[in-house]
Amino acid sequence: MGMKGKIALGAVVGVVVIGAVSANAGDSGAGGNSGSSGKGNDKGTSASAEKKPGGAKAAEPEKPSLDGDGDYQVGSDIEPGTYRSTGNTDAMCYWESAKDASGEMDSLLANDNVSGTGYVTVKPTDKLFTSSDCGDWEAVDPNAEGGKAATSMAGDGGMFKVGVDIAPGTYKSTGNKDDMCYWERTKDAEHSIDSILANNNVSGTAVVTIAASDAYFKTSGCQDWKKA
Repeated sequence: MGMKGKIALGAVVGVVVIGAVSANAGDSGAGGNSGSSGKGNDKGTSASAEKKPGGAKAAEPEKPSLDGDGDYQVGSDIEPGTYRSTGNTDAMCYWESAKDASGEMDSLLANDNVSGTGYVTVKPTDKLFTSSDCGDWEAVDPNAEGGKAATSMAGDGGMFKVGVDIAPGTYKSTGNKDDMCYWERTKDAEHSIDSILANNNVSGTAVVTIAASDAYFKTSGCQDWKKA
């Protein structure tokens, strides 16, 4: 996997069924929402739609964001919540949440390598969040509803929020080789084994139905998906 020699806990290998998920050395992709996100963006303010008397718009702070490189203590440097990082390439982005700052493997709670877009929920019980070589992380509302969600997605695009980034339905990906295509349906962005609703490694044609009740869909190493 790469970034600190640690294993991405959320990845899987082989044809997997629920209840038999195993860890892999790190090809769990993430991404899909295009957009560049450089390091160290200014944490300025943006104008909201709320208007003050006389027609002037009230300024509100931007959503909390974090630089893509660094260690952050939960509750002081970073607030619990769901965050998104975009524009990552070649799975060089690595993040992890930990129960302490010892740096030992036993302290790891969740981690992932991200290509494209990644979502992660930092829990109040987490103590440390670490990010390396990632685009900036921006806080998002996990319950937000989008406009017209897309009906196709990049096969190596990473994580897509169902109903916001991608519409529910049945999708097909063709031309996959050597079991490198991995997909995953999840109920949240906590990246635990319990988060996974279903997953698979595919060679050839892949078909999957994304339910409206799914929270996210993850795809890595696949050919592009189109709604059937």
